[in-house]
Amino acid sequence: MGASVGKMIAVPPGRVTLSDRRTQRSWPVELEPCELSAFPVTQALYAEVTGRRPSAAQGEQRPVESVSWWDAVRFCNALSERDGFAPAYRLHGDGDGEGVEWDASADGYRLPTEAEWEHGCRAGTTGPHYGPLDEIAWYRGNSHGRIHDVGGKRPNPWGLHDMLGNVWDWCWDVYDAEVYGAYRVLRGGGWFDEHWSCRASARRRSHPAFRVDDVGFRIARSLPG
Repeated sequence: MGASVGKMIAVPPGRVTLSDRRTQRSWPVELEPCELSAFPVTQALYAEVTGRRPSAAQGEQRPVESVSWWDAVRFCNALSERDGFAPAYRLHGDGDGEGVEWDASADGYRLPTEAEWEHGCRAGTTGPHYGPLDEIAWYRGNSHGRIHDVGGKRPNPWGLHDMLGNVWDWCWDVYDAEVYGAYRVLRGGGWFDEHWSCRASARRRSHPAFRVDDVGFRIARSLPG
């Protein structure tokens, strides 16, 4: 299997209500159409684009992990340039202290917003999962304590694989700037998580410079309305 981007899935416009159990807050978000990658970014694709193999558990078709939010942002720009698209992010400064702006007019690859992620994950379903968890996700109950190749479980109704389980996905959004500063949103649950973390609505957070062995990402692209 090659290291191409793989299939991008057209996600229709819609409306999703996000919620946070910690603050007991919920808020609606209207969404434009976009594309989401059918699979998380694999180690093969990450190595092809960046020349780096950062993952703790090596495997060409396993999701790349041990990548920071900044690593994911830089990857998106590098992949956009490789494929002839306008990079979505403008980076300022050096290292993990640099600033970033999202150019919403660019047609390049980017991280999904958490609203896009949840809308894509649910794919028109309304429960905590888009199917029986053992059929759709690698999590603590069935992963045997390790990460697995992408696409090994049943996709959701829109054709998106591994939206729940295997690795958490970095999203664009700041989690809660007043309380956690620059921490960014993680979605989806991972191979080491209990079933209650592998839900369409579950939110986690991490510092954008942190690298963890159950956190990866998938890519998005904006579409014309």
